[in-house]
Amino acid sequence: MLKNRIMPTLLHKDLGLVKGMRFDSMRRIGTAMQAVKVYNMREVDELVFLDIAATPAGREPDYELIDDLADECFMPLSVGGGVRSAEHVRRLLGVGADKVCINTAAVERPKLVEEVARSFGSQCVVISIDARRTADGGYEVVTHCGRTASGIDPVEHAKRVEGLGAGEILLTSVDRDGTMEGYELELTRQVSDAVSVPVIASGGAGSYQHMLEALTEGGAAAVAAASIFQFTEQTPAEAKHFLRRHGVLVRPA
Repeated sequence: MLKNRIMPTLLHKDLGLVKGMRFDSMRRIGTAMQAVKVYNMREVDELVFLDIAATPAGREPDYELIDDLADECFMPLSVGGGVRSAEHVRRLLGVGADKVCINTAAVERPKLVEEVARSFGSQCVVISIDARRTADGGYEVVTHCGRTASGIDPVEHAKRVEGLGAGEILLTSVDRDGTMEGYELELTRQVSDAVSVPVIASGGAGSYQHMLEALTEGGAAAVAAASIFQFTEQTPAEAKHFLRRHGVLVRPA
């Protein structure tokens, strides 16, 4: 049986890391290299690095930066932001990324998911889905770092990209992002039940209990988190100990 993973998330904008709430009001919190070195010592399962400025600015990923980070990163590294072609994926993998996250481009040109999976394997294809609640109580996929509504249901989008070859889905609740109020369990459960690939819950973690709920009630296979590790004394290792005590299979800490 696959073990559940704890995955810290790094949001990069311009010259450093930032953290906000509901994809807005970003505050600077240091450099990516500093964070990588800290997480190396904490033996996390995987690290997610997202350049949130790349797609809105219409630019490619910063390959030089990823090359530098990958040289120092002793854990699997998933990289997203500005990925719009199979060539972008090839270059990211070439400089050390283990997986590549595709978000906006998977909505605008779903065929890209198939192209990347066929060329490099589904194991390195992570489709990032950002979703927020709608006025009628449902959910909608948003793109361009939460700036553009798509009118697409996240469950249908998840099923589509799975069929095209996605190996994992990084599911982020825009409404819970940075709030530390807990994951959006209903959204997580809907998507987890609809696909067979691992779903990584993201957005809202404020306690180890929240992680437990996402993995059990939400059906996620992994949890991604940022604020809990950056603004509190809680750690990935302690999260694993907590989850293990509650019967959840996790990798050694």
